[in-house]
Amino acid sequence: MAAAGASVLVTVVTLIRRRPLGAAASTADFALACTLLVLAPHVLAPGERFGTWVAYQPGYALSVVITASGVRSLVLWAGGLVSVVVCYLVYLGDNGAGMTTTAMGNELTYVVYAVVARMLFNYIRRIAHDADASRALVAELARGEEERRARVLMHNGVAVMQLLANSTPGGPRSGLADLAEVEVQRMRAYLRGRSTATEEDERVDGGGQVTLAPLVERMCDRFADLHADTLLDLGASVRLPAGDAEAVESALESLLLNVRAHAQAHNVVIHLDEDSPGRWALTVSDDGVGYDADAVAPGVGLRDVVIGELQHRGLDVAIASAPGEGTTVTISGSCPPSDQGEGHDRLADVR
Repeated sequence: MAAAGASVLVTVVTLIRRRPLGAAASTADFALACTLLVLAPHVLAPGERFGTWVAYQPGYALSVVITASGVRSLVLWAGGLVSVVVCYLVYLGDNGAGMTTTAMGNELTYVVYAVVARMLFNYIRRIAHDADASRALVAELARGEEERRARVLMHNGVAVMQLLANSTPGGPRSGLADLAEVEVQRMRAYLRGRSTATEEDERVDGGGQVTLAPLVERMCDRFADLHADTLLDLGASVRLPAGDAEAVESALESLLLNVRAHAQAHNVVIHLDEDSPGRWALTVSDDGVGYDADAVAPGVGLRDVVIGELQHRGLDVAIASAPGEGTTVTISGSCPPSDQGEGHDRLADVR
């Protein structure tokens, strides 16, 4: 009854805890198995110790050796195994002398099953540890990606709000207000978990592509006070997946915000060109104060909104600047086939 009750209890506890027995329970289990083996000769006839249903003690001890192999303490496991083997010799007594081969086989059964079970438990633990580490890594990568998306999304909006707050009464408040409205809509879409480039957007055709030139023209209209010269005819046919076009739009907005806030430029030129079949380039140049690109680390706008987001989508970004010589930023990439635009956009979003 003690062995049956212990077996049921161990099974129930293991299922509830969903893990092997702890050190205390394993110690008690080993102790019970050894006690039953030592006391068995007093309740069993000499002929009942081998190959009978009456002698349950060796089988129970084997089940204990297997289940207790999951205990983390190597000393406890090895000590329990040795104790069971020694107690089994006591259990055999003088009967083992006439059946040496069978007795040795039974002893080895304890050892082999214990080692195999121990290896299995350790292997499962390693798999579980690797799975936990993988989940933690995925969670960390997802958190980092979400932080990057938030920085990219919020940067232009914050810059617009700052310019709007610091603008003079005679300044370009109307254009800034329009930009602020666009950024508010973009932030609202982000907070609601929706893409800011929706299928309902009139700029997106049935293949999920956007013509780049009108997008650039509309963005320049929002910065009318810069009086930018737009040369877009050579790239009038450039079409991009909606996600790539949205990234280029945000990058262009960030660049023009930098021109307005820092460049002190008199002239701004925006040039779109399709220089070879499938290759395009968008260049933003100003004659402002410039900066030393090697000595000055890029801010959030250049680092995340322009370089980071565009490179994340497979587009190239080149920045040339020097003190007193203005700044030129070139964004370039390849135009995907029209029938692949939607799939390319989804792939970029997954990356």
